[in-house]
Amino acid sequence: MSSIADNIGSVTRRIQKATLHAGREPGAVHLLAVSKTRPPGELREAYDAGQLSFGENYLQEALDKIDALADLEGIEWHFIGPIQSNKTRQIASAFAWVHSVDRLKIARRLSEQRNPQLSPLNICLQVNINEEDSKSGCTIGELPDLVAAVGELPGLTLRGLMAIPDPDQPEADLRSSFRKLAKTLQQLRTDHPDAGPLDTLSMGMSGDLEVAIDEGATWVRVGTALFGTRPAKS
Repeated sequence: MSSIADNIGSVTRRIQKATLHAGREPGAVHLLAVSKTRPPGELREAYDAGQLSFGENYLQEALDKIDALADLEGIEWHFIGPIQSNKTRQIASAFAWVHSVDRLKIARRLSEQRNPQLSPLNICLQVNINEEDSKSGCTIGELPDLVAAVGELPGLTLRGLMAIPDPDQPEADLRSSFRKLAKTLQQLRTDHPDAGPLDTLSMGMSGDLEVAIDEGATWVRVGTALFGTRPAKS
């Protein structure tokens, strides 16, 4: 069985190869280790292998890990799960990035509750790119107004967009979804130059990261390829 360190090496090589194949600059794509349901010891093992950025979906589980791993210098926490209004204060305090903001109410709360002594919270707006009933996220049509409003909020830096297309769709359709998100970000940069850097596309997972990188991903969110299949819920 491969170790977590071996898996990180393997995924890193996949990212590097895909980045080169896409004709993009080395280092243009970052690996976010999706560590939900994984115990702190596994995250520590990943950190020891050079992984610094970890993505968590469940707030209380994440807070427990953040506390358990507080001794790890340079570790960076990303919140990537659905956000309830009553959880924004703790998210605003504990994380460096939030990839899953899908409405203005949540962005406003994160802005109001971010400690001004901390650096601004990096925000991605989650887009329901194929408008699936089962997925969170705003529609592409809602983005211009949302970007304009979020870009004016203090304590936040609007970095870009996140999407979770259906991974089981044909590759051509998956590529089309990623491309649509990339073109949308490009248009938002043109139309809203003062809203924020708008330099980030959080898209692609273990099975489709090469396609996502080819279409412009800057963060790929990888769990299974690093840590193995998650245990079944009891």
